[in-house]
Amino acid sequence: MHCKKSFMALAAGLAGAAAVAAHAAPGSGRPELPAAYPQAWDVTFTQRAPLRTGEGFCQPAASGASGLCYGKYHGFDPKKIIYAKGTRLFASTLPLACDIEMDQDVAITLRDGVKIYADVFRPAGQDRLPTIMAWGPYTKSVPQDPAWVYPKGMLDPSWISGLAAFETPDPGYWSCHGYTVVNVDPRGVDMSEGNMQSFGRVNAADGYEAIEWAAGQPWSNGKVAMHGSSWLGMVQYQIAALRPPHLVAIAPIGVHISDLYRDRLMKGGIPNTRLNTFLLRSMRGSNLYEEPSVTAQRHPLMNAYWEDKIADMSRIEIPMYLVGSYGLEIAAAELDGFHRVASRDKWLRITEKGLWNDQYTPENVEDYRRFLDRYLKGLDNGWERTPRVRMTVLDPGGRNQRHVPASDWPLPDTRYRKAYLDAATGTLSPRPVGAASSASYDARTGTAVFVHRFDRDTRLIGYLKLRLWVEVAGADDGDFFVTVQKTGADGKVLETAEGYKETGGRLRASMRALDAGRSKDFMPVHAFRKPERLRAGQVVPLDIAIAPTGMVWRAGQELRLTVAGDALKGVTAPSNAGRHVLHTGGKYQAYLQLPVID
Repeated sequence: MHCKKSFMALAAGLAGAAAVAAHAAPGSGRPELPAAYPQAWDVTFTQRAPLRTGEGFCQPAASGASGLCYGKYHGFDPKKIIYAKGTRLFASTLPLACDIEMDQDVAITLRDGVKIYADVFRPAGQDRLPTIMAWGPYTKSVPQDPAWVYPKGMLDPSWISGLAAFETPDPGYWSCHGYTVVNVDPRGVDMSEGNMQSFGRVNAADGYEAIEWAAGQPWSNGKVAMHGSSWLGMVQYQIAALRPPHLVAIAPIGVHISDLYRDRLMKGGIPNTRLNTFLLRSMRGSNLYEEPSVTAQRHPLMNAYWEDKIADMSRIEIPMYLVGSYGLEIAAAELDGFHRVASRDKWLRITEKGLWNDQYTPENVEDYRRFLDRYLKGLDNGWERTPRVRMTVLDPGGRNQRHVPASDWPLPDTRYRKAYLDAATGTLSPRPVGAASSASYDARTGTAVFVHRFDRDTRLIGYLKLRLWVEVAGADDGDFFVTVQKTGADGKVLETAEGYKETGGRLRASMRALDAGRSKDFMPVHAFRKPERLRAGQVVPLDIAIAPTGMVWRAGQELRLTVAGDALKGVTAPSNAGRHVLHTGGKYQAYLQLPVID
């Protein structure tokens, strides 16, 4: 069944933004917490597939992520369970290091009367402990066998206990180190009542209330942190932006973004909804779930609904430990949170490992504990002496450098240099190109390539951007995909042992208008509010943000810039026709801006 709620025109939806915004309630220090979207927003909710005990939620093979499962639902059964020290829940998992007490399916009543359910883990017989909360859409139901949940090779199952739900902190570790772990099924997930929300302030308001509920329980010391990866990392920004009084720290890991529209579903103004669709439609539940990817088909421009799904990073002032990586498709924006949040007490670690492999590696879990011990337990453990940034510098074809320290991100000593495109020679020049020339390619299948050979070892660490001057022949719009790769002197693309080989970006020409308030010199941000289609013969500038990288080029190696109509081949939905013409030199100084670290 497809349940779509269509109401008033989009203009009315813009006016309704105030109804969902969090602002101070008169006479109280608590923000107003919305419980529903304004009707005018025309949000799509769809009936989820039935919830069945013992059923696993796995990615369809067509998603490209077959083998990934979110866990098995074990049924609704409020009760207390004691897991004894030494228990090994699965053959491959870590035995429990202490007796763990679990309160299963504990009800939390929200402001509109909806009940959501949580599992609460703590060391048996202990209370007044700090709390770590995980907030995600998959299932909190445990035990889960990591050898079944995660694709082979993504992590070592012996690192965790089997009490960890998908992408959550492992109670088998944290409870035995003096923490209460609260795993919540948010609104509409499993047996939690209401309709499932995909980010936004309604979901964040629910998280606010759950944090305040946890802080008031007898097993709590009043201090709560949020921890988890991917979706469970993304929600931390929006919940923290509401400033729950008892939320004292966040620790998002990998594939977390703060802007669902720009960073995921409509990157560059080009539909990019496949992953979101597969994620949601592979889940199960009792009620409706929100489908932003369907809403994006009817409302592809920025509006109040999409603005509601952007975290106000300026309101996040609590300590943060962020883990991210360089990437092209999923991970493209996960480092942005570091320079966008207002907190002065923030740390960033940039990893070359896969998401789950890094999240559950024992040495990294110990590192998270040092951070949380400092702010939830008040331990004077020297955490503040940890470098604010620890990064991996990649060397495709060579050997990566790990844990390279820095004081900030982007790196303070970055020198942004322009490499100018020359269509006549297919090269990138360190100086503006005098003679005008152009290159063209079939908008659906073709490419244009520009190469620069380094005469000395060079490190590029940070954000790149590309200024193109483009014309579309035979159409009034075009999608432009760009990739930056490292090649050897023989022209072959080099990659790391982990498979990293490129970074890139994209932009639909009609969506080229910048958002001046959000853009930075090193990172253009587009408004996406009004399409500006091209006239025949019109040449327009495109400023394309390229996902950050940290890579070294050796003397003799080349940087290859590729511009194409579809560099991702089926991952997105480009809509191209005719030919793309790239103008360079003369009055059209196209360039690739590079973050050079001497």
